[in-house]
Amino acid sequence: MNRTLMIWLGTAVAVFILAANTFFIVHQTQQVVVVNLGEPVRVINPPGAYDPGLKLKLPFVESLVVLDKRNQAIEAEREEVISADQQRLVVDAFVRYRISNPLEYYRTLRDESIAADRLNPLINSSLRQVLGSATANEIISQKRDILMAQTLADVRARAARSHLGIDVIDLRIKRADLPAANQQAVYQRMKSNLEQQAAQIRAVGEQNRREIVADADKQVTITLADATKESFTDRGKGDAESARIFAASFGKDPKFAAFFRSMQAYEGVFADGDTTMILSPDSDFMKYFEKGPGAK
Repeated sequence: MNRTLMIWLGTAVAVFILAANTFFIVHQTQQVVVVNLGEPVRVINPPGAYDPGLKLKLPFVESLVVLDKRNQAIEAEREEVISADQQRLVVDAFVRYRISNPLEYYRTLRDESIAADRLNPLINSSLRQVLGSATANEIISQKRDILMAQTLADVRARAARSHLGIDVIDLRIKRADLPAANQQAVYQRMKSNLEQQAAQIRAVGEQNRREIVADADKQVTITLADATKESFTDRGKGDAESARIFAASFGKDPKFAAFFRSMQAYEGVFADGDTTMILSPDSDFMKYFEKGPGAK
């Protein structure tokens, strides 16, 4: 009884091991390279086809290399690039690719980790070549999209020449900064430039202020001169008209005119109230005090 049970158990284990090494499942996001004694022989669920599910292989002879069918991303190592204007920039970039030829990919790269090691130098070499022909401003802002497109085309060409079995989908420059050692010097230079611009703006503003004040003073002087001239002209006209009226009235009634002039003289002499005069009683100056308007 025990011997029979052991035989059945052994047979079941052998069948299980055989089945485990014969049947396998391919997920829809995977593509599988079947390797026969170290040599890749076929691909299951390759790009452009849809053939996932339960599959068979020769047990103990064929092995499987599972590759991702989806897009892959590689974060390129930080690279220091010298621009055309001799500025040192630290560039971070990443690449997206997909496996287009699994057999070629397996022969040249084997797996994703080796692919990253092979692609990193290729990406950095393209970055140095393309970005080295542009200025720092063009890399940072002015022509960044154009330079990324040129770098992408260069990486694709290099990958095709190297027979890596991949299609490079996209390349992006995440960041392009100055090295930490240069940042402080650049900030100081920017600060000095801004201070010079501020001083120039203040100087121009001060000059404009002085011009405006001088023009305002000029206009005030001209206005006052014109007003003074006009006032003297009007006063002269008034005095002339007063003299004319006085002369006309003097001609019509000389006695009243003499009386009026005497009253003005009295007002000018006695206005303060503390004037002392010594005159003879029959003085002409005082005749209107004694005889009134009819004095002769």
